[in-house]
Amino acid sequence: MTSHQNTQTMKPATAAKKLGVYLEATPAEFQEGVVSRSELNALQSEPPAWLVELRRNGPHPRPVVAAKLGVSIAGLARGGVTEALTTEQIEAIKQDDPEWLQKERATQADVRKEAVRIKEKNAQKAQKQAEDPR
Repeated sequence: MTSHQNTQTMKPATAAKKLGVYLEATPAEFQEGVVSRSELNALQSEPPAWLVELRRNGPHPRPVVAAKLGVSIAGLARGGVTEALTTEQIEAIKQDDPEWLQKERATQADVRKEAVRIKEKNAQKAQKQAEDPR
């Protein structure tokens, strides 16, 4: 019995997510087709002009907007940002530095500190168990 290797494909939404771009801003042929794993790899290694432009100027999907602003996706929603934003719009928010952004950045910093604390605690616990396995 011989095995046939099928080409792995994904929906355009999945490919856009992996590329970090907003699906609705991609060309129609990208949105309407399927993307193979090799095509995705090619897009990542040698991005076409449209992909370079989208990554540079947007509109960006919410995870990218959140990362650029230094907040969580939930923090964006709490701040009233629910749609994709361009790089220019993101920079304008940074310049305005609204109260919600300051608050969400502080919250995000606290979350990161807590994650580090828990990681260190777990590492100490694992080290103690390794030194004294009863």
